[in-house]
Amino acid sequence: MKRIGFLSFGHWTPHPQSAAQSASDVLLQSIDLAVAAEEVGADGAYFRVHHFARQLASPFPLLAAVGARTDRIEIGTGVIDMR
Repeated sequence: MKRIGFLSFGHWTPHPQSAAQSASDVLLQSIDLAVAAEEVGADGAYFRVHHFARQLASPFPLLAAVGARTDRIEIGTGVIDMR
């Protein structure tokens, strides 16, 4: 059986032309992305660790929020080494 998921590489930085105007927007969009992925049949949603980025230095609060809004999709972290 084939499985499909995604690894989010999203990163937020304040910029006037950004579609996400705050770190909060990025987190909410990430949750919405995982919910939509589950609705279309994706099997996994993974979020990378953003070392030294205050809005998402630890993905675990985001994963908890995604888990509260989804039912069956597998969630986890993407391993990205520190720079």
